[in-house]
Amino acid sequence: MKKLLIINGVCGIKSTGKIVADIAKNYKNKGWKVFIAYGRENSSKQLENISYRIGSEFSVRVNAFLCRLFDNDGFASKSQTKKLLKWADTINPDELWLHNLHGYYLNVKLLFEWIKSRPQMTVNWTLHDCWAFTGHCVHFSFRKCYKWQSLCHKCPAKNEYPASWVLDRSKRNFELKKSAFLGVERLRLFVVSNWLKDLAQKSFLGIYPIETRYNSVDDTLFHFTPSNLRTKLDLEEKIVLLGVATAWSQKKGLYDFIQLSKVLPNKFQIVLIGIDDKTKEKFKISNKILCIPKTNDQIELAKFYSMSDLFLNLSYEETFGLTVVEAKKCGAKVLVYKDTACEEVLNLYGGGIIVDQNVSAVERTILELF
Repeated sequence: MKKLLIINGVCGIKSTGKIVADIAKNYKNKGWKVFIAYGRENSSKQLENISYRIGSEFSVRVNAFLCRLFDNDGFASKSQTKKLLKWADTINPDELWLHNLHGYYLNVKLLFEWIKSRPQMTVNWTLHDCWAFTGHCVHFSFRKCYKWQSLCHKCPAKNEYPASWVLDRSKRNFELKKSAFLGVERLRLFVVSNWLKDLAQKSFLGIYPIETRYNSVDDTLFHFTPSNLRTKLDLEEKIVLLGVATAWSQKKGLYDFIQLSKVLPNKFQIVLIGIDDKTKEKFKISNKILCIPKTNDQIELAKFYSMSDLFLNLSYEETFGLTVVEAKKCGAKVLVYKDTACEEVLNLYGGGIIVDQNVSAVERTILELF
């Protein structure tokens, strides 16, 4: 029986974790034995029997703190990675499928040394962001920084995820990644949009074959789903504008939603999923915005998409935009910003509203719609 090993930050939860679960399911249906190694949070219960936790929550926190000092995400976590590779040797996989390798849980130098020692093994790597070919950041469009095309240095995003408070080792990280990631005999890259493919081809990873494979969602979960949410949340007389994110930030459009809440008439109600009390306090979000904590319950999420009058993805940097697909599958009207992969994905799934990247354009469009 052939064996597949998948490595990702999370397992069965959040966007990439769900994608990993789908890959595991497809390979199992083809008769493969599948194993998943992950580094953060808990595995979904359905995948517990085939999953391996790399390190612990404590080690993630330790490595995150080290990254704050030394700007070394992807190059710490040595003991955890050595244990992973010892376990992987017992599996002896025929195929390896990599996903997100950042997130304070893995040492990519050790991982790729192990990969290169197994030239017979097929290696797939799905890029969900740009971290693999930069010296620090996962996205750079917001800052319009293109040093990664030659050599990263003096990173303008040093204080952003994976944040460093002290050192800037973007040049060192770039050179270490280039050395580690090049020279794998049977490596294929997959990207989640043509937008990301164009960027990857301009990077040092462009020597590898790169194929666009759009993410998909489970149609049995994401479809129009009636509910009593409007009654439960006292939204029966409101026009509901919905936003969903795992981690909200300025680049995810949070400030734009806050500004919209100040200028739109009272008949509109902004609902943001993924906002806990700490985030609400940090960004000084007023009660004009209804904040819902993040959820891994996809059926509940489908109910929110279905009851919304308009779903908005106001992210300035998006390599795919899985929430756009989920919302479309649930029958929601969708609005996104130009110049991200959301525009490409929205057109792929039947179209929607695409506006310039500014709040005034969003406000004007909403008032014209309603």
